[in-house]
Amino acid sequence: MPSSPVDPPLLAVRQAVTLALAEDWLPLGDLTASLVDVSRTATTAVVARASGVVAGRLCALESFRQVDRDVEVEWHAPDGTAVSSGSVVAHVRGPLRSILTAERTALNFLCHLSGVASATRRVVDAVAAVNPSTRVVDTRKTIPGLRALQKAAVRAGGGRNHRGSLSDGVLVKDNHLGGLPIADAVARALAQFPMRMVEVECDRPEQAMEAASAGAHVVMLDNMAPDEVASTVRALRAGGSGVLVEVSGGLDEASAPAYAAAGADLLSLGALTHSAPALDLGLDLRET
Repeated sequence: MPSSPVDPPLLAVRQAVTLALAEDWLPLGDLTASLVDVSRTATTAVVARASGVVAGRLCALESFRQVDRDVEVEWHAPDGTAVSSGSVVAHVRGPLRSILTAERTALNFLCHLSGVASATRRVVDAVAAVNPSTRVVDTRKTIPGLRALQKAAVRAGGGRNHRGSLSDGVLVKDNHLGGLPIADAVARALAQFPMRMVEVECDRPEQAMEAASAGAHVVMLDNMAPDEVASTVRALRAGGSGVLVEVSGGLDEASAPAYAAAGADLLSLGALTHSAPALDLGLDLRET
């Protein structure tokens, strides 16, 4: 199967699906599906019951594959595809017992990850209408064990990924600064990790100026009002700094455009992964 830039790593998909199926199967398997005649086959359809953006295709495919390789899935809406209510996302054909056993696991992944992609797309569109150069990024506020899947869903929605792990970059936050001055923190990070991004969280404009002067690649303006962000961006640019300006702190679809208009380069939203409502998708029996 050809890979796409929005696909999660296959290992992460297989591990997540294996654990999810174990929750459903143990200890005695699918008791209800066992009542269905083993020879019965069926054609079913994954149908969107609301408008949104699809994500989680590989997880759904893997769910059916691990249950029964005789189940065939014909996918019609690759990850990142916008769908409307009533759209057929996929057709699933094969032994009815197996389809029923895999149904909930496949839909759980699809509904959650499509919800993340849909929430991301809404914010991306709202921000682009104000400032097309501002990028929407995620955070590490993810469900444990599902980070790679959720971050792939953010990409499917048109967003970008921030750090995937603590080793991807240096992010000096307020608690780090409790015992380490900004200039020292940046100097140490640049010396020890020259190939990594160095970012400093700032809750005051003067901290952003200090971090930029010290050589940080990114300053994160945390919990600032849009007008304060705008004035800080102007001060940084007036000083000739090319540092990227990220804004964080409770952003959502309603508030993000104001920060894009203020000149932020990046808007980081934990809500994309920790609070996105699931997209309603169902499996409808078409013929047996």
